[in-house]
Amino acid sequence: MNKHCVHELPKEYREALSIDLQKDTKQALLVNGLAIAIAAVMLVVGFLLMPAFRIGADLLALVAFLACSVAYMVLHELVHGACMKLFGAKRVRFGFTGLYAFAGSEEYFKKGAYIVVALAPLVVLGAVLLALNIAAGAQYFWFVYLLQLINVSGAAGDLYVSFRFLRMPKDILVRDTGVSMTVFASN
Repeated sequence: MNKHCVHELPKEYREALSIDLQKDTKQALLVNGLAIAIAAVMLVVGFLLMPAFRIGADLLALVAFLACSVAYMVLHELVHGACMKLFGAKRVRFGFTGLYAFAGSEEYFKKGAYIVVALAPLVVLGAVLLALNIAAGAQYFWFVYLLQLINVSGAAGDLYVSFRFLRMPKDILVRDTGVSMTVFASN
């Protein structure tokens, strides 16, 4: 068995949990509600830090923000994919379902490795955006801070599955195909 993932499910493992935010409306509403709550809290914190809201009133600023938002989403999935490869995935697939962008693999990741895969974009891109926010100063605070808001609230699904998996047995294996996750546990 690989240190971080396996390519074939061991015989003694059975499905213990399935998460599909596209098909499970209850879970999707929970995750989207969490994302909205995170965004609301971050907006309040942002206004406490920088009461004057300025992102740029011109079309160029709006286009730049939208381009940075799309670039962020791509980077988010690339970080997931890079971690999957780092932990032993033979192949990582990327895509967009119309609702979610995703990185997925056919491998079965050990619990600790998968939680790192899930949370890496939040941590890595969060640190980069925090450094940019500090370096950019007051003039660009809201531009960068709103990207950070997208980072943190957009990681609601990653946070949700990580907290669910933390409460599960140590030896679970997680298969994240990109659009759904299946957790397997030994008998």
